[in-house]
Amino acid sequence: MTGLLSMVLCLYESLPIPALDGGYVMFLLYEMVSGREPSERFFENALKVGMALLLVLMVFVFYNDIAKLFTGG
Repeated sequence: MTGLLSMVLCLYESLPIPALDGGYVMFLLYEMVSGREPSERFFENALKVGMALLLVLMVFVFYNDIAKLFTGG
């Protein structure tokens, strides 16, 4: 069970969402390819969008778990 949770966490962290580690890798790759780093404003806005995506994903998962609890699925 611990190994499964570790694998799920690894996959979740590698998503290219700016608030996660995969998002930072995405920004580093952009910087390597373009030779310049993104503006501070763009980086902040990307983090806000990433956090919003994470919150929506969490609400969706919690809703599914609660619905399964009450419907017996």
